[in-house]
Amino acid sequence: MIIGNWIAYVLTVIGALNWGLVGIFDFNLVSVIFGGYRSAGAIVVYILILLAALWMIISPIINFGRISLMDKDRK
Repeated sequence: MIIGNWIAYVLTVIGALNWGLVGIFDFNLVSVIFGGYRSAGAIVVYILILLAALWMIISPIINFGRISLMDKDRK
């Protein structure tokens, strides 16, 4: 589950940075990389970011209020 949390965290940060660029500079990095706002690659990225955000909402619920990014057995 820790790997899933890291992936969700990174994708959520990427999404936040992209929407920050859209809001400040009217520049959509995902659409530039994939050749358009409605291209197949951009849609896949947006769906992955959506799933990551949903995971960031659900993960603390199933982990009793915590999002774990480190292995608990490590010292």
